[in-house]
Amino acid sequence: MYDGLWAHDLFDRAASLSYYFLFALFPALLFLTAILGLVPGPKLMDHLLDYIARVLPADAASLLSKTLGEVVKGARGSLVSLGVLGALWGASSGMVSISHALNVAFEVRDTRTWWRHRLEAIGLTVWFSGLTIMALLLFVFGERIGEAVARGLGVGAAFTRSWNVGRWPALTLCALIGIMLVYQLAPAARQHWRRITPGASFALVGWLVASFALRLYVTYLGNYNATYGSIGGVILLMLWFYLSSLALLVGAEINSQIQRAETEAYARREAPPARGG
Repeated sequence: MYDGLWAHDLFDRAASLSYYFLFALFPALLFLTAILGLVPGPKLMDHLLDYIARVLPADAASLLSKTLGEVVKGARGSLVSLGVLGALWGASSGMVSISHALNVAFEVRDTRTWWRHRLEAIGLTVWFSGLTIMALLLFVFGERIGEAVARGLGVGAAFTRSWNVGRWPALTLCALIGIMLVYQLAPAARQHWRRITPGASFALVGWLVASFALRLYVTYLGNYNATYGSIGGVILLMLWFYLSSLALLVGAEINSQIQRAETEAYARREAPPARGG
């Protein structure tokens, strides 16, 4: 496992991936803004940014919200026309970059045509958007849904309290499903796992731990403004992307090592016994 991290240059590839993430971030948020605008009810995009702000350091979250506001304002009416397709195309570029990085981790050669590769990346981006919207709807309307279900089933307040607590594991499950979709569909060689993989679990836990550790460091220890000044928010955002990318790639490397070990064990079992001299 340790040798694989260096053999596949995962630390350098995480840095490259974070660079592409930065370019794909705002098109992805612009696409989500357009889709969420079609959902009736409260402003779901504000809730999404609020959740992001709980994970990111304050300066990085502020930079994200401010820039997104400027992008949305500049887009005007195009959000409901060709602008949505352009935003989706730009957002899928981040998924294409993930695919290239995972091909290295899984040691597979990509033989897909460019248009098929792009279409699959767009499909994954739409899936991620759907999971995000599902999670937002669950948390914004979760209490009302729980009350409606409780009335329909004729159960008491205990069910409603359990429902409200269960919304948080549901968010974790949405994130875990998203990571597993990437591991199974983004590489050129399909990964046919029918269970929660150790790599996906590591990627999720690693991302959460890295995000909160970065936030705590900035809050209590870091004095990055003395070094980076006004671009400190950009530096923090890039660092968060780097840690997130590293967690994703290390998780893929874990799955790759497990799959390779299982393949070798199966080959040994199926190999004919050696004949005696």
